[in-house]
Amino acid sequence: MIHRVASILFASMLLVAVSGVKADSGKEEAAISAALKWLTKIDEGKYAGSWDEAAKYFQNTVKKEQWERSLSAVRKSLGLILSRVPINTTYKTALPGVPDGQYVVIQFRTSFENQKSAIEIVTPMLDEDGNWRVSGYYIK
Repeated sequence: MIHRVASILFASMLLVAVSGVKADSGKEEAAISAALKWLTKIDEGKYAGSWDEAAKYFQNTVKKEQWERSLSAVRKSLGLILSRVPINTTYKTALPGVPDGQYVVIQFRTSFENQKSAIEIVTPMLDEDGNWRVSGYYIK
């Protein structure tokens, strides 16, 4: 009897763990989709539009004009994008220096005209309106 209860308890815990993975996977897919849509704006040189579509947290942290100037300088030196492939995603509810929430940290292996191997790190968050919007962007 104890063995049977332990087996049922283990199976229940496993089911909860697997359903949590699927839930995070769905969030990661939605976040990747939002990130790619946002990155397309940047690839097209629509820097102001990328700021407009970013998370409220991002907009409150970076002024639109500052974003346009910084991004224009960086992206001009990199040249046109040649390829971008997601290589890692991590769902988080807490990150250093930002309010707790729902975040997905996405790493893309990206190739530009003037820099063949780069890593773009894009962090969408679940925004106040229930949509995934980018809250952070970094190229290394």
